[in-house]
Amino acid sequence: MQRGITLVELVVVMVILGLLAGITFPSVASGLDSLRLSTAGNSLVGFFNAALNRAERRQQAVEITISKADNTLSLRSVEPGFSKTLELPDGVVIRAVLPEWPQGEEQAVRHILVYPGGALPRCGVEIATRKGERRIVRVDPITGVPRIERVEAP
Repeated sequence: MQRGITLVELVVVMVILGLLAGITFPSVASGLDSLRLSTAGNSLVGFFNAALNRAERRQQAVEITISKADNTLSLRSVEPGFSKTLELPDGVVIRAVLPEWPQGEEQAVRHILVYPGGALPRCGVEIATRKGERRIVRVDPITGVPRIERVEAP
């Protein structure tokens, strides 16, 4: 008696595995996009918190620069040599910087100044994935706490 599998059995197993992979791939890809968006939102919250903490603890003015074209945020203060940059992960883009400029006056780079002891201006960053899933990271001007808001698709 010989043991083993036939070529037909091997092909049937491979077809079943291919079907399972084809069915599950879209949900896995969507889950990865959602994970990237959540990670980017949390990174933005941490970045805004770092700017607010630096302004308060070091009593220095801090500039936040948001570049839609480069898909980055930068943080600088008056302290020589201090600079931080946050690049968003692949698949996540800066869709808008809030509040938006009037029609026709959109700028590629926005600068926000944070002063020690002062209130942060009402601002936010809307980020999105390729599939259109969006989040807005806003800083509450009264409490100075950044928070993430989900944006429902229309």
